[in-house]
Amino acid sequence: MEIFYSRKVDGSFCTLDEEESAHCVKVLRHREGERIHVIDGEGTFYTCVITDASPKSVGARILGIEKDWGAHPYRLTMAVCPTKNADRYEWFAEKGTELGLDEIVPVIGERSERKVFRPERLERILLAASKQSLKGAVPHIAGMMSVKEYIDKAPSGALKLIAYCFENEAAPRISIKEALRRYLPAERWSGRYTEAEDGCGAAGSAATGVEEADGCDGIGRESVRRGELPEIVILVGPEGDFSRGEAEAALAAGFIPVHLGASRLRTETAALTAAEAVYLHFMD
Repeated sequence: MEIFYSRKVDGSFCTLDEEESAHCVKVLRHREGERIHVIDGEGTFYTCVITDASPKSVGARILGIEKDWGAHPYRLTMAVCPTKNADRYEWFAEKGTELGLDEIVPVIGERSERKVFRPERLERILLAASKQSLKGAVPHIAGMMSVKEYIDKAPSGALKLIAYCFENEAAPRISIKEALRRYLPAERWSGRYTEAEDGCGAAGSAATGVEEADGCDGIGRESVRRGELPEIVILVGPEGDFSRGEAEAALAAGFIPVHLGASRLRTETAALTAAEAVYLHFMD
């Protein structure tokens, strides 16, 4: 399926920009009267018919609309330190988009070797990956900030996880699989239960700062409201890992320490493994 992208959707018409138009008309040889498929980058898929086959500005009439096309049943933010080799970060972002993520936050840690980030090329990679994996939404790239700045800004209602390599006796790490099962059991978002049937009261967890449901393994109602998509934030550090101070700041802000198995993973591999763990948790 050929998919095009348009920022200009107005009522029952959409217009492709010059790059998309040239690909549509000059490369793929589409002509007036032919059908094409278009995404808006916000999650909507359009079936259209070309009304103006200009190689600089294709115009098309919208025949059908599908909301939340290719969507996943959660909202995932990956706050990942840029790698020294930019290609490795781009690889993670591309493959993470194929699996399903909503936002990438480039964060700079105390031990980061790369402290400059230019989003322009990455934006093109994410768009291509969204098209390839049949998704109507393109992940957002947030502005660069320090790890500690992001820790302070991370959404309070999300399940917040931080992956680092060292052990902390005061807050032992659990596997990311266990963290997702414990705090966001997938069946709670499947529509197979009601709040009245839950039978769980809220009880705080001093070790993590995240509310757990008393007597069950669900995250507290105040942290993730029912009826909304569960929101997950995952922090992944640079090649030199997070500092102890960064980890302590994250734990104080309610992040849960997790590990990704016995292997020591590169930054980009760890980030993709975490994104895939979320994907498999909800898609299994």
